Amino acid sequence: MLEIRDLHVTFETRNGAVDAVRGVDLDLAKGETLGLVGESGSGKSVTAFSILRILDSGGQIASGTLTYDGIDLSQANEAALNDLRGREISMIFQNPRAALNPIRKIGHQIEDVLRRHARATRYDARQKAIAALQEVKIHDAEARYHAYPFELSGGMCQRVVIAIALACQPRLLIADEPTTGLDVTTQKSVMDLVRQLSIARKMSVILITHDLGLAGEYCDQLVVMKDGQLVEQGAPATLTQTPQHSYTRRLVAATPLPGKAIHDLIEDGTPHDTPQISQETGLSVRNLEMTFAGKNGPVHALKGISFDLKWGGALGLVGESGSGKSTASSIIARLLDPTGGEVLFDGASITATPARAFVKDPRRSAIQMVFQDATDSLNPRHSARQAIAEPLKRLTKLGRSDRMARVFELAEKVGLPAPLLDRLPHQLSGGQKARVGIARALALEPKLLILDEPTAALDVSIQARVLNLLADLRESMGLTYLFVSHDLAVVKLLCDEVVVLRQGQIEEAGPAEDVLRSPKADYTKALLRGARWASLMDDVTPVTF
Repeated sequence: MLEIRDLHVTFETRNGAVDAVRGVDLDLAKGETLGLVGESGSGKSVTAFSILRILDSGGQIASGTLTYDGIDLSQANEAALNDLRGREISMIFQNPRAALNPIRKIGHQIEDVLRRHARATRYDARQKAIAALQEVKIHDAEARYHAYPFELSGGMCQRVVIAIALACQPRLLIADEPTTGLDVTTQKSVMDLVRQLSIARKMSVILITHDLGLAGEYCDQLVVMKDGQLVEQGAPATLTQTPQHSYTRRLVAATPLPGKAIHDLIEDGTPHDTPQISQETGLSVRNLEMTFAGKNGPVHALKGISFDLKWGGALGLVGESGSGKSTASSIIARLLDPTGGEVLFDGASITATPARAFVKDPRRSAIQMVFQDATDSLNPRHSARQAIAEPLKRLTKLGRSDRMARVFELAEKVGLPAPLLDRLPHQLSGGQKARVGIARALALEPKLLILDEPTAALDVSIQARVLNLLADLRESMGLTYLFVSHDLAVVKLLCDEVVVLRQGQIEEAGPAEDVLRSPKADYTKALLRGARWASLMDDVTPVTF
């Protein structure tokens, strides 16, 4: 189906040519699923973009051949490529919201592809678009046809992107990080859907991911890339259990799995001391309720949840998208006002003070937040130094020299080299931006740190370093963590207690070891199965939702 030989791709930059892909050889058979695995910058996406000839400006195929079903793609003209794209070869892009036009209804966007490749006319395009939505298991497809992307969840948008990619029944599907940022059950449903459709249509698939567990479950062959080169390939079981290349061994080691301690994720990691957890309660959430106004009536995001967090503890708030995790964390961080219940911090109510006025409350500095998207949470025009200094400038009376001294101290604490402090966000890697966000949150010496999916979009080795950093900071500074995540393996590594949310209600709560090994609620069992390590659960009776 696809043969790549000695592929070299270069990009012209201000500092000269950069070799993004160097001498890659790949073969893909009909109906086969091939996993391209590696960290950001390894050349995975550039290789995929080369197949479709959609490289960014300045990028070019310097040498090599890409042959699809006898057609040399590297020499094909634009007219021939336009005919192949979407009809023969389709792509699911990494960010579904960015891939969709925000001001057009999703049904019309599917129609565009169908009509472009003469698979529909203006008379039957609507019905075929609805059928495409039904094929990717979108509930009430006729109503969703008229929806805009912003009206759909991340998982729904991903399904729409898959519907567009599959609308013309391509023979080759390229899926670029199709599950990044999705909760575990949505990840599983999306990947199960891709696998079912590939089997039904005998379609070949290239899955690009940094998640070895995901690739191992859904791929027939794995290819590991590093610095633009192919370093190892083979069957998933062989490659993950007996990796030969040192880089592959590091990727396998950095993958959170049951039985691993947090220091096992990085080379030469030193064991962390057992955190000192006080018997005194630091945070109490009591009957917390939150209702939003919706088109079809009120939406109850939280329905009277209650839990406690002791000083020095780490509590994981887990659940699917829409379960109420982010709403609860935003109320606790005093970014939203609840419609009912209260939050007690150090024994006193903080919800009695409106969110707008809380910025002037003396307790503001004691509660800080690390946001989910390290890029979007930083001002693109501010350097790392300015980002870390901002809360010091706004909420303290420190002079400029003292602020800068504190910035350097914080940078050293989170492992951010001083020369990087003058760089803008786009000049930093994902892990470096995450460290800037953590340093900024620590600037005011908080007692409670709210972590909203801080490692969701990071490569596994960067995630491992950030998790070890958080464990170190908790140990050295006596921090208390509220950790919001859908990654149960990460929660088990970092947290002592777990609260499982579903549709605004608590399904299960208790010590992390008990809840994640011997869950009592069917919903928790379903989450664990989606996390791909349910084999370690004591009760593995199948559960269907």
